[in-house]
Amino acid sequence: MHNGVMVDSLPAVPDGVAVADLRSASHWRAMQAATAQFSAPLVSLSLDAVAANAASLRKRAAGRPIRVATKSIRIRDVLRILDRESWTQGLLAFSLAEAIWLSDEFADILVAYPQTDRDAYRALADDERAASRVTVMIDSVEQLDFIDAAVDPADRPDIRVAIDLDASWRGPLGHVGVFRSPVHGPQQARLLAESIVARDGFRLVGLMSYEAQIAGVGDSPSNPVYGKLLRRVQARSVHELAERRAEAVQLVREVADLEFVNGGGTGSLESTSLEDVVTDIAAGSGLFGPHLFDHYTKFTPAPAIGFALDVVRKPSSDIVTCFGGGWIASGPAARDRLPEPVYPAGLQYLPREGAGEVQTPLRGPAAAALQVGDRVWFRPTKSGEACEHANRVHTVAGGEWSGDMLTYRGEGKVFV
Repeated sequence: MHNGVMVDSLPAVPDGVAVADLRSASHWRAMQAATAQFSAPLVSLSLDAVAANAASLRKRAAGRPIRVATKSIRIRDVLRILDRESWTQGLLAFSLAEAIWLSDEFADILVAYPQTDRDAYRALADDERAASRVTVMIDSVEQLDFIDAAVDPADRPDIRVAIDLDASWRGPLGHVGVFRSPVHGPQQARLLAESIVARDGFRLVGLMSYEAQIAGVGDSPSNPVYGKLLRRVQARSVHELAERRAEAVQLVREVADLEFVNGGGTGSLESTSLEDVVTDIAAGSGLFGPHLFDHYTKFTPAPAIGFALDVVRKPSSDIVTCFGGGWIASGPAARDRLPEPVYPAGLQYLPREGAGEVQTPLRGPAAAALQVGDRVWFRPTKSGEACEHANRVHTVAGGEWSGDMLTYRGEGKVFV
């Protein structure tokens, strides 16, 4: 914690406080009052909302440990707090260089994506502690060849590897899910496992599969007909994946003694936790509650993270222009990737301008009462990406500023 009271744990969720309270105008008024002394653009994090979301994740995971996805956090102080919690089990990192950096403090780090950073592999080979704590992701023999070309097996400790099993559903609608690993069938996983254990310089310790079509797609969209179809597709995908993942794990365990099997995400905790072969479930966005996760039938996140922009001009009585705001999320270029203006309520983007890099105009009845220097609050579409726009986040607990935490960017780290 930087500038403020050191926070060692999440606060207790106040009695009688529901998620609806944390989504109300009073929540944003409290965030605004607690951070009024700081210059905008600013990012703020409600620790009360994080605690409420954490309690929800724990309940939905039904006792299965949660591996915290760093991509959705990008604040080491928050990762430290979560690492002390009894319901978490290690980290799911997005970059090998990031994982090596974090390995000074964290003992169990799985890199979620295959890497081609030669310098990072050399650094991993030169650091015995990092090599014992970091597991890299593999989905082809070619990736093993790449690692060997970067660092000769004779000149390094064994590199811990995990197999990425494709979790997409290939049914009557064709490919449903994301395009990730080429390893889809259990026999493919077994063959890759055999290739890994047959080579010097590697140790197969885990298997991962991320069911994006379930965990990352809200099942309660605005179109009820589409929502019904989506839920039916997801249910069939859940059943198919459970059988295929169990068979893949069984076949791979015949080749290597796996330490972990990771699966799922924030949106699939209920279904993934029912699979006996899964040892831990990944989750991150559910802790911060960005607006992309508002459309699920099984849970409603509290908006823990938000950012504020200052009004710098008024082109007309019903339009205000804010400084900054182009914090557009990754993914398909669509309206749902824009930050959501939430306070004061009733402001909307101008269709021809949207969220701008330097200025963002907004129109609505609330604009009439806003003056130059007033603030507008937004929810990001995704949680971790907001931290790439700020050096620090201002934390709020009990309606009071509780200190600042440095983001990865604030610590001088940009990994992707």
